[in-house]
Amino acid sequence: MRRTPAFGGVCGALGDGRTTVPIQSAGSVRALALAGPTNSGKTSLMQALLVATGTVSRTGGEMVGDASPEARARGHSVELNLAGFDFMGDHYQVVDCPGSLEFCADLDRSLPAVDLAVVVAEPDPAKAALLQPTLRELERMNVPRALFINKMDQARGSLQGLLEALAPVSSAPLVARQIPTFEGEKVTGYIDLALERCFVYRPGEPSQQIDIPSDLQQAEADARFHMLEQIADFDDDLLEQLLSDATPSRDAVFADLVKEMNEGLIVPVFFGSAANGFGVRRLLKALRHETPGPERAAERLGVENGAYVLKTAHAGQSGKLAYARVFGQALADGADLTLSSGEHSRAGGLFAVQGANLKKVASAPVGDICAIGKVEQAHAGEILSLTGKPQSLRAAAQVRRPLFAVALSAKNHKDDVRLSSSLAKLVEEDPGLLLTHDQEAKQVLLAGQGEGHLRLALERLKRRYGVEIDTDQPRTPYRETIQKAVTQRARHKKQSGGHGQFADVTIEVKPLPRGSGFVFQSRIVGGAVPKQWVPAVEAGARDGLTKGPLGFPVTDLEVTLTDGMTHPVDSSEMAFRTAGRLAIEEALAAAGTILLEPIERLVVYSPSPAASNVTSALTARRGQILGLSPREDWRGWERIEAYLPQSERQDLIAEIRGLTQGLGAFEADFDHMAELHGRLAELAAQAAAKAATPAH
Repeated sequence: MRRTPAFGGVCGALGDGRTTVPIQSAGSVRALALAGPTNSGKTSLMQALLVATGTVSRTGGEMVGDASPEARARGHSVELNLAGFDFMGDHYQVVDCPGSLEFCADLDRSLPAVDLAVVVAEPDPAKAALLQPTLRELERMNVPRALFINKMDQARGSLQGLLEALAPVSSAPLVARQIPTFEGEKVTGYIDLALERCFVYRPGEPSQQIDIPSDLQQAEADARFHMLEQIADFDDDLLEQLLSDATPSRDAVFADLVKEMNEGLIVPVFFGSAANGFGVRRLLKALRHETPGPERAAERLGVENGAYVLKTAHAGQSGKLAYARVFGQALADGADLTLSSGEHSRAGGLFAVQGANLKKVASAPVGDICAIGKVEQAHAGEILSLTGKPQSLRAAAQVRRPLFAVALSAKNHKDDVRLSSSLAKLVEEDPGLLLTHDQEAKQVLLAGQGEGHLRLALERLKRRYGVEIDTDQPRTPYRETIQKAVTQRARHKKQSGGHGQFADVTIEVKPLPRGSGFVFQSRIVGGAVPKQWVPAVEAGARDGLTKGPLGFPVTDLEVTLTDGMTHPVDSSEMAFRTAGRLAIEEALAAAGTILLEPIERLVVYSPSPAASNVTSALTARRGQILGLSPREDWRGWERIEAYLPQSERQDLIAEIRGLTQGLGAFEADFDHMAELHGRLAELAAQAAAKAATPAH
């Protein structure tokens, strides 16, 4: 067998109409996702596809994606962009996905519904690791994927070096479909390895086909053979042909490339420059011949006949819109829809989506992505059934756990009601957000995937709903406990005419091991405290534990009622409850309390080169490293386990992402309470006292 070439690559974009290859039925509608890291050029590629197909003009045409003020201000996508185009009789819907992990929650619901994901990358080996989270998610969802290396006009170095850097980030082999041609260090075109043809880039025009230069013929032959070796790993017939030095037919090669990509066995690699239109038409032809039809996505999701909701949005006076992909049968305006709850609704308007623009349509064909109006109860990740019966997803989307939170309050108290309803709409639109009410701290908490994610949500809150807010840090749920046992007697006596109040109790209080909570028992004998009033003493003790001397709830102690006295007329349930509260308050003062802080068990995921810096960052935050091991099924990643005080976690995600090229993440769960002493305990008590002081 021939030696693998230095380029280590394989193949090019699909047929040009002169070669017989498997092709989708004419007039079909397919959905593509453009995914990948921030600044890789996904939105530019979507625009280039629209320009190449004549959907928008090259000169003076407005960018279709990133139309929101928040996206424009940041210079990159912060939400899904949807657009469509026609090419050679077929219609394509494009879902342009945000690249930052902070804005990626929508991907969990939208990516399973597309037919093919084109992962966009930069030609920089140092940025190869940035692709891994996207590729791993696509692998987990079983979505076919291809790689488009963008900005090749800025590339430096060899294709071999780039592919070697990219190889570890994908579980499936990367199969290069083209090799570049150069003039000096500048990429001027490519050789399509499947077609065995050479093309030269022409700015603003289709590439020009030329003969393969003589000095590249051996490189092309070696690269093509390597491509065939890679796909032969999944085709015994092709492998046998290669071993016997037989030349496989071009149709057979194309058939293997299509089949293996659709089954997720390989990831074909194309390249070009979206900004210049280089390689875009070749990519279009590949998409036309190789992208599977919508029936595969329908099977993946478990949709029979219905519309799968990718996301929802509140569109001002237009009300709520559900952006959904149609499967099984066409969707007509006014169609009866059955939600997963069994509730029935009606499609109150259908709209074709082109960026920020909506155009009313009478129906949406199978495979199309449209906006459905007035389906108020619809949620992202739900099937709107056309069968008259509810349909459930084959596998529900994962729920992203929040990593950063702020406490919110309206600047103007008159906006409290409006703030509540506006936040509910934002959280419904963005599955990466979580809204909770901390009853103990009396705080409304908005949590998300990072500080930038929450800043975006608050900008939307102000722009869309006119609500200005104040923010604060979430309060840490500290606790108090005692270190020694005490016995305390308390008497409640009050006379104000008529029946008075009288109760006398003696209690023993002793500390318990961490995590024991509160235990109450009675050793009363002889009726010193009547049985019907013993629960009132317990209730009073619980009242006294809600706020200890340091300002926090008290835990991990046992209270035993040992003695008491009653009055035949003035004793009552309320009197004994009050006496129980007084007794525990005096016991806590006598015993003295110490502060406990919540400790969480963290699992941090980090690329291996950054792992030592991440562990140092955790240690600097009073963390205790428990272990470090390879992340399962992720080459070049580490899994770090640690204990960390909850108070140290507030801005941890920003530091971790700063150390890991924006890739790191963590999961945090409460583990135990630990004693806190010294200056930190004093500051916590001072903060509690300040929070308890009414504002004037």
